Amino acid sequence: MRIHALPTDVVEQARKLAGTDEFHELRHEAVGAPLRCCLRKAGEGEPVVLFRYSPSAGRGPYEELGPVFVHLERCDGPDELHEVPEALRHARRALRAYDADGRIVDGGVAQPEELTARIEEWLAEPGVVEVQVRSATHGCFLFAVTSG
Repeated sequence: MRIHALPTDVVEQARKLAGTDEFHELRHEAVGAPLRCCLRKAGEGEPVVLFRYSPSAGRGPYEELGPVFVHLERCDGPDELHEVPEALRHARRALRAYDADGRIVDGGVAQPEELTARIEEWLAEPGVVEVQVRSATHGCFLFAVTSG
């Protein structure tokens, strides 16, 4: 299982556009916001960018667009992760399993204690190439998971 934060090019573009249009909102503080650049929660005094993002899995009619937060300033990003980040595993999560063509294979909601097992089960299914983990309450993308 390999956990993926937002692609570096997406994060860098959002930082460049921070505060320049209605789609890249600059927030001088958003304590507790889940950051998709480093997969932790924002701390006090950390400026962030809030913008729209659509993950690469989920194309065509299955494409989902939602709000995401990243640090305004460059951060180290996450280390290579093979388990769900601690900061993002304490709430119910919406899950979507996708095939190589970007079609949804399955979906559901997982409680924190079953999140990893549900992801691993779907990744073991024939044809599933990616599982997206989203906020169950707001629906926004948190991170993607692939085999490996």
